[in-house]
Amino acid sequence: MTVVVTGSAGRIGGKVVAQLLEEGETVTGFDLRPAGISHPRYQEVIGTFDDQAVAERAISGAAAVLHLGAFMSWLPGDRDRLFAANVAGTRTIVEAAVRAKVGRFVFASSGEVYPETAPAYLPVDEKHPLAPRSYYGLTKLLGEELVAHAARADGLPTVVLRFSHTQDAAELLDPNSLFSGPRFFLHPKIKQQEAFGNKAAVDALRRVDDGRPALVLSCNAAGRPFRMHITESRDMVAGTLLALRADRAVGDVFNLGATEPVDFAVALPAMADLTGLPLHKVDLPGPGVYYTTSNRKIVETLGFTPKWTIDRMIAEAAEKWTATYGS
Repeated sequence: MTVVVTGSAGRIGGKVVAQLLEEGETVTGFDLRPAGISHPRYQEVIGTFDDQAVAERAISGAAAVLHLGAFMSWLPGDRDRLFAANVAGTRTIVEAAVRAKVGRFVFASSGEVYPETAPAYLPVDEKHPLAPRSYYGLTKLLGEELVAHAARADGLPTVVLRFSHTQDAAELLDPNSLFSGPRFFLHPKIKQQEAFGNKAAVDALRRVDDGRPALVLSCNAAGRPFRMHITESRDMVAGTLLALRADRAVGDVFNLGATEPVDFAVALPAMADLTGLPLHKVDLPGPGVYYTTSNRKIVETLGFTPKWTIDRMIAEAAEKWTATYGS
């Protein structure tokens, strides 16, 4: 069958395309930029998701759509772009899928549709109230509503996956990584907080900065270390393909992510030992990040089996660190 993968040049989309091709499927990629994939069963359509003509061309004749592409930003100045890509774009793609009568539409939503920084209870399951705190989370929730409407009104067979935060294992110890850099490394974190305009956080981080590269153990204002889910890309690919193929997935919503959260109080000392970098504990303003998300439903319903624990991810990251920076 022909599967359309939006976000085909992205971290997850590119890996999903590669896996589908390996398994014998025909794939159409749809993204703003080329994926760099050359294969006789692969073609791609380049353009924005909210361009109706481009979306129609990408989805025409498809048996299934994996809508994995999105614009991600937490900067106030990017809100127009977030709405255009994640809301108007999702609407355009959903409507094209309805007209094409696709047999499965899988939508990659986000755990940010929940209030992850202020959960009502833990672990956060699919019944948890939806109350996004970020504009990105808001646009993903609006995308979910568009998908649900198409299922009700047009009979589109849909699956919604609320994605965990996702990274390649090798990124964890990369100070230049978009996510791991500011999450774990002192100087990238300072730059990130400056961009957000968080002066109090910048001041707290600068107090421990002696000019040397370092790791940072982020804690909230009360000194509690952060805790969150970080899921390896390969596990996310496996879960996405289950949603594409499992009959029991249709019409349902699933949290997709690792079983256990990452406790920064445990992970950061391990990273410091492996890299030899100094580790600074910094109490940042506010409640911080501290949550656990349940993947029980997708495990029990679809047989999802995550394989990449944080220890395994750090071990792979350490190999890249050693190859790049030496032991």
